[in-house]
Amino acid sequence: MADLSCTYLGLALKSPIIAASSGFTDTLIKLQQLESQGVGAVVLKSIFEEEITHEYDKTLRLEAEKTGREEFLDYLDVRIRQENIEKYIALIKNAKKNLSIPVIASINCKTSYEWMSFAEEIEKAGADALELNVFVLPSTMNRSSEDNERIYFEIVKQVKKRIRIPLVLKISYYFSNLAQFISDLSHTGIQGLVLFNRFYSPDFNIDTLEVVQSNVLSHPGEISMPLRWISMLSGQISCDFSASTGVADGKSVIKLLLAGAATVQVASAFYRHGINYAGILHQELSDWMDEHGFSTIDSFKGKLSQIRYNDPSVFERVQFMKYFSDKESL
Repeated sequence: MADLSCTYLGLALKSPIIAASSGFTDTLIKLQQLESQGVGAVVLKSIFEEEITHEYDKTLRLEAEKTGREEFLDYLDVRIRQENIEKYIALIKNAKKNLSIPVIASINCKTSYEWMSFAEEIEKAGADALELNVFVLPSTMNRSSEDNERIYFEIVKQVKKRIRIPLVLKISYYFSNLAQFISDLSHTGIQGLVLFNRFYSPDFNIDTLEVVQSNVLSHPGEISMPLRWISMLSGQISCDFSASTGVADGKSVIKLLLAGAATVQVASAFYRHGINYAGILHQELSDWMDEHGFSTIDSFKGKLSQIRYNDPSVFERVQFMKYFSDKESL
């Protein structure tokens, strides 16, 4: 019988399969169901800095006609923030009280201002780790790539001042030198990096002439990005990798572990198949390990990473030379 236990962020997990931050991790009942299906940890649904800001703006517009007092608007801002924070803290406490697996809190943030002080309350509530989902869209023409990257380091710096629990950064691949950026981040004292986050993508409804959301769930083909970069950088950075995006089935989990990921985060597959699908993922992983003679996760983790593979150059290729040359010979 395969042993699925592993270590992530210095935490002992019974499985490398983690429930990613999503609508499946926002209530205690769902968290308990996920635990019963064997997940190694849960990342609570993110509390959104942007979402709270929008809620404040919406309320402000409704109150604008009633009062113009600045002190009231300050009170409104504080109240909205506090209500959201209190709900989140209650979820952390309930999860820690009723679950035996690690509980990882999550903040979706875009600044390094006073908002980051919330990290202290997360730690006091008992969270085992904190995952920061950071994405600064590189669309501002008067801000350089260096300016964008500096925001990430400033966020880490501010949060590291406030907490002692493991800190994880969830990032995108929109960087001019992704390998160097990941390496630099790994030396800031964080314990983990999640590759990669997904974000809102606009689409056009040509019938209603409206901007709508598209590609809400990841698709299997998206696994290529985390697979490639984790494979290339595994064993060469100073923190753990957790893989995210494109995790559709047990084969996806196995591939990402072979690349060198310490854990694999799942969300879209649960939306498609339900929470019980976690049990299927575990069974597929366990069966594959038994079939190939691997008794532990560590016995094959990173086995196909660039640093360990017998032909490292395959990870550096950027063109489809072999594919098209083979087709031409048919």
